[in-house]
Amino acid sequence: MPATDATPSLNERLVLWRGKPEYQAVADRMAAAMAPAVLDDCLRLWDILAALSADPDMHLAAAVYLCPAVLDGGFTLKPEQIRLLDGLNASGKVWQIYRQQNRIGGSEGLRRLLLALILDLRVLIILLAWQLLQMRKAAASNDADRLFLANLTADIHAPLANRLGIWQLKWELEDLAFRIMQPEQYQSIARQLHEKRGLRERYIEKVIRDISEAVSQAGLRADVAGRPKHIYSIWKKMQRKQLDFDALYDIRAVRVLVDDIGACYSVLGIVHQLWTPIPGEFDDYIAQPKSNNYQSLHTAVLGPDGLGLEVQIRTRKMHEHAEMGVAAHWRYKEGGKAQGEFEKKIAQMRQLLENSRGDDAALMAGIGTELIEDRKYLLTPKGEVLDLPHGATVLDFAYHVHTDVGHRCRGAKVNGRIVPLEYQPHSGDRIEIMTGKAGVPKRDWLQASNGYLASSRARDKVRAYFFRLDRQRNLEDGRELLDKELRRIGLVQSDLKPVLDKLKFPDRDELCIALALGDISPGQVSRTVHELQQPATVPAPQKKTVSAGKPATRGDLTVEGVGNLLTQLARCCQPVPGDDITGYLTKTKGVSIHRSSCASLAYLLQNHPERRLPVNWGSREDGKYEVSVLIRAYDRKWLLKDLTNIIAQANVNIAGVNTLSQGGATAELKMNLKVSDFGQLSALLGKLDAVPGVLEARRCG
Repeated sequence: MPATDATPSLNERLVLWRGKPEYQAVADRMAAAMAPAVLDDCLRLWDILAALSADPDMHLAAAVYLCPAVLDGGFTLKPEQIRLLDGLNASGKVWQIYRQQNRIGGSEGLRRLLLALILDLRVLIILLAWQLLQMRKAAASNDADRLFLANLTADIHAPLANRLGIWQLKWELEDLAFRIMQPEQYQSIARQLHEKRGLRERYIEKVIRDISEAVSQAGLRADVAGRPKHIYSIWKKMQRKQLDFDALYDIRAVRVLVDDIGACYSVLGIVHQLWTPIPGEFDDYIAQPKSNNYQSLHTAVLGPDGLGLEVQIRTRKMHEHAEMGVAAHWRYKEGGKAQGEFEKKIAQMRQLLENSRGDDAALMAGIGTELIEDRKYLLTPKGEVLDLPHGATVLDFAYHVHTDVGHRCRGAKVNGRIVPLEYQPHSGDRIEIMTGKAGVPKRDWLQASNGYLASSRARDKVRAYFFRLDRQRNLEDGRELLDKELRRIGLVQSDLKPVLDKLKFPDRDELCIALALGDISPGQVSRTVHELQQPATVPAPQKKTVSAGKPATRGDLTVEGVGNLLTQLARCCQPVPGDDITGYLTKTKGVSIHRSSCASLAYLLQNHPERRLPVNWGSREDGKYEVSVLIRAYDRKWLLKDLTNIIAQANVNIAGVNTLSQGGATAELKMNLKVSDFGQLSALLGKLDAVPGVLEARRCG
């Protein structure tokens, strides 16, 4: 898509756009808001976008990107237009990082970051068109910034144009960048071509006609296409194969697509009948595919006028695989390595471009659903881009940098702000890991409920560290974790034999070792204990001494076999849904509901066993139950603030707080909390226990 020399005047070009109803209002605002030089740039950009079948939204976004004052005319942007502008503005972060680091090559991470920051494929088209315009201007000037633009184009824009299959942008971007970066090599190759690009294109058109006629006469169906090699491509091949210009036979090349493998070899025979093959220049990648499964027949012949010509022959399926799959052309041309999910996204982009011709509505629908990035791209302090899965925390980032950095991680800064280890950064964030001297990870990092690690890779590194410890130390640490969890939720006296059977551990020691290595979490153990303590789902036969009246209910409690009774939760043990409970019939206050393991209940039933009543939890959704929690911690500034923030984030109400200083460095707090069920209480206790300075957080009673 080269620029033309016969360019209409500025006013003439503006009149042409004003003559199109969908562009008239924007063109009027551009004329009023833009200086002549900016207006000229904008109209040139619009011309490039029009050649790429861009829609009016893209033209508007491009105009506002160049001159925000265009919006002063009272335009109300639609959500899709805002999304385009947000993507264009977000791309500035990538250019800034590139300039700061003076990156020359190896910018795959920045390309990925750019794709992660934009939510609309059309943003890439606008950026590529704008870069092409800047490169055309830079090639014709001696601007001091032209080398930066050329390097940026070669590292970011040209590879993206290649992957998107926008070939008319790709070759011109590469040639312009090459012309600025290595002017002597560019001019040398240009002089040796002996022909202008237009002549080469006409030569290829003749070759296509000759092959198409011969294949048709043979009764075969084939698609023949060609594109003359551009100067950068010629230089790249000379470097890769260590050849002089005269030794190249593929300055001109065509590609033939057929239905099946048999037709590939038939077309090969036809080509060799038309022109003389060049010895040593035939490669059969169908019989012997490349390591990346690339398949095709490559041959070089002396074509019309005795000029060298390369012909590639493959099936349509092979072509689709080469263009979209593991053998994608860009991979061996750019020398990069691909990753599956990233390749999937690029393939989806290519498909959107190819399938959208004549159906803009389908394209917009595809853009909204396909371009959902499942990775996040984060920056190190030096500007290196690392990609992690969505949900990854700053601790995951530390382990991604290096295992030792993860082990020693004690804090992190995101964009200069200190954050907790479980903080989940966003694409484009710059992360600095703060490390300690000792490289010792914490076992709490393996508990999923604490939210420290999201990636299996990081968890495996932590597990590997603890696995290397001797068995006795793992056993001791596991026992401590188990006792701490049971004490935390008030289940110290629970029988673990049924738990061992259900979790398939031969004895308590093996369970403790599994806890220490992170193979099973303390939360899983406590939940299993609770599940096993629940009453059987099949009701036992009613005793004859119990009347079968209507059950008495208290919203979320049911007293079996007895009607119209008042119920209340016992203050001594404060049961919550999920606890195994038992009712005790009092003399004046109805049925008192206790945890089945409550010591006060056991004492009462020793004297009056006949007052035991079977009760169970109902299903009231808005129930809140008061429970007492004991917290012991080092007495420090902002301790109460940190604790209440954690409680508020868990959507738990605080009914009361009593604090008691221990006279030294520690303090004890007793908090009355209103929780929905045992699961919410257990998760909250885990988060409170992880607050810096907290020694213990457990349930009272």
